[in-house]
Amino acid sequence: MPGPTESPQLFADLQRQMANVVRMGTITDVDHSATPPLVRVQLTEKGSTDWRPYVELRAGKTGTWNPPTVGECVLFLSPNGMTEGGYALPGLPTESHPAPSADPNKTVTKYPDGAVVEYDHAAHKLKVTLPAAGTADIEVPDAITVKCKTADVTASESAKVHSQEITLDAPKTIATGELVVQGLLTWLSGMEGYGVGPSGRGAQIDCDVEFINGHGVKTDGGDIVAGDISLLEHRTSGVQGGDEISGKPVP
Repeated sequence: MPGPTESPQLFADLQRQMANVVRMGTITDVDHSATPPLVRVQLTEKGSTDWRPYVELRAGKTGTWNPPTVGECVLFLSPNGMTEGGYALPGLPTESHPAPSADPNKTVTKYPDGAVVEYDHAAHKLKVTLPAAGTADIEVPDAITVKCKTADVTASESAKVHSQEITLDAPKTIATGELVVQGLLTWLSGMEGYGVGPSGRGAQIDCDVEFINGHGVKTDGGDIVAGDISLLEHRTSGVQGGDEISGKPVP
């Protein structure tokens, strides 16, 4: 049994250890490359703890990586009352590091560069906001399926789709601007159109045209002109009656 003079000191040590079990502190340093990653926590104005581990969200077959940052407020847990065996539990909002939202209907993650991932479970709305020059990459080795009622995709400069085959499965597909086809153009259900192009003409074809299966050219009464020769109005000279054959049309 401790003597009378030892009891006050023992009692003071027990009080100190109990007070050290749970304390608030501030991250002063982070060692991301350590295994496991380590932090140092300032518990008093005089100094910080030694390098100690911190609590991640998951650290098993499922792992997360979201290390605390310098200045973040944490709970420092010391099961035996000694900081040498303690570990940090981050995630305490403060005035200098407030929560990114005060809306009880939202779950929000804000990143140091200003990016925000937000889900509003009352409005059933997911919103992802990236800062200027931000990019997003999604890699799916096999297949991806997106189902929605409406879709609106805006690329302010350009957009590309790469595939061995692309099917636009819609009763009507509308291209509001110029349409350039660099490969073979094949249509299976006819073609019709109206209006004029940039040249002021209804249509311009800069290629040889072959009519298959004996199909000819039919108009709605308009003329067909080859060079300066009109199919409706051209006349020929040097024509004789009988079995003679005229020469080529002359403008």
